[in-house]
Amino acid sequence: MHKYTIVAKNKNMLDIFIGAFAGFISGFFGAGGGLILVPAFTYINKLNEKESRATSILCILPLVTISFLIYMNYKNLDWKIGIKSAIGGIIGAIIGSCLLKKINNQILNGMFSIFLIYAAIRMVFF
Repeated sequence: MHKYTIVAKNKNMLDIFIGAFAGFISGFFGAGGGLILVPAFTYINKLNEKESRATSILCILPLVTISFLIYMNYKNLDWKIGIKSAIGGIIGAIIGSCLLKKINNQILNGMFSIFLIYAAIRMVFF
């Protein structure tokens, strides 16, 4: 077996592991897949900031769909709040996606880092 074939197979397994970990975090905590995927795609897969975010959205859709179906089966949903928030989320996704192409990768990385630090502080202390 050629050396590059082994590397490619290991890389495929790493990508599957990254997805499985993000899926676990998303399913267990109800969110956070992107918090795992974006840094993994940026630092492990060497994608630029914008590619990392766009690729994570591709991965997140099936993660949240499966989690949603399981949560729905367990009757753990508040439909009124969920639908209203989904409408706001669609509006925010459109705005965020359009702004993504206009922001420099370094600024984007800094903004994401600040968001992660803020979220961590809120979770620990509040």
